[in-house]
Amino acid sequence: MAGGLTENRAAHRVYESLQALSCPLVQDLYLQEDESMLELLCRPSVLRTDILAWICCRINPKFGTSKGMPEESKDPDGLEKKMAVIGQELMLCKADDLDLIKGTASPQRQLQFLQQLLSFVPGFKTSAGSSTDAEVLLSQIFAAENTPHLRQMLQPALEPWPPHIEALHEGHDSAHKPGEELPDVSDLLQSRQTELEQLRSKCDFLDSDEQNGSAFSPSSLRLAAGDLQQQMMTFSHLYETDLRLYCSRDPPSFSTDAAVFQRVHQKLLACNTELEMQREISEASGSVSEDVKRLQTQPRYWSRGEKHTLTDQLEEISQRLGSIVSQLDT
Repeated sequence: MAGGLTENRAAHRVYESLQALSCPLVQDLYLQEDESMLELLCRPSVLRTDILAWICCRINPKFGTSKGMPEESKDPDGLEKKMAVIGQELMLCKADDLDLIKGTASPQRQLQFLQQLLSFVPGFKTSAGSSTDAEVLLSQIFAAENTPHLRQMLQPALEPWPPHIEALHEGHDSAHKPGEELPDVSDLLQSRQTELEQLRSKCDFLDSDEQNGSAFSPSSLRLAAGDLQQQMMTFSHLYETDLRLYCSRDPPSFSTDAAVFQRVHQKLLACNTELEMQREISEASGSVSEDVKRLQTQPRYWSRGEKHTLTDQLEEISQRLGSIVSQLDT
């Protein structure tokens, strides 16, 4: 029963994500019950296939350009295979997981695949009321098919290495004998250093003063966030496929929210704005100082047919006032 409730919540989450992305295939459905959403997303149908094709087109706009080619129409599973290839490129499934594409796999696996696939659509945002990743992770860990793995985690046993791994390890130990000199690798290091210098010379943007001095742009932050999310997804896939059987600790839960990157971007933008204001203040102060200096040193004021500086004019006026005061005293 708990598994069904988790699947209903996951289906509701995926359906809300499709509506938030303005998917035209679900705009006019007006589904209210979670069971209806689960049936739409996890039961094979033409509408479900069209929704998957729409998601693939949003991720890769070139996905639908070759649709309808004669060689593809001969294969009834051509479209599903192309969508499976996209899933493999995103490290979400294998190229032969056609049951996941057609909707014959378990609902839990289908919903997880759809949610991960939607996270690569531009403009994707997770809803605030959706279930947490911890709940989904716990439901996966305590599923019936994972009971043997849980028992192995509670009572771990050290299994011996396979024969080919043990032979490889022994061969590695016997490759270097005590007292034997290692080969000189200075030439190899020098050649690698030369190759790195050649690559760096081709990357002119790394040494560009204009690039280094530019403000932090939203596109660079978006690229960094996308790279970090891709690394998280890669690690999660690697853990699920290779490390789960050998790790006795719970896997980390990664959130797809970009609130942290938004706050960092806002603070960096505020810092850049403040630095820009300080630079403008310094330039304005220097301009005012230059104007005052020109007023004091350049001849600008006419007197007796000649131009005089402000200092000379003030000195002449002071002398005239002094002579007038002395005449009045006498």
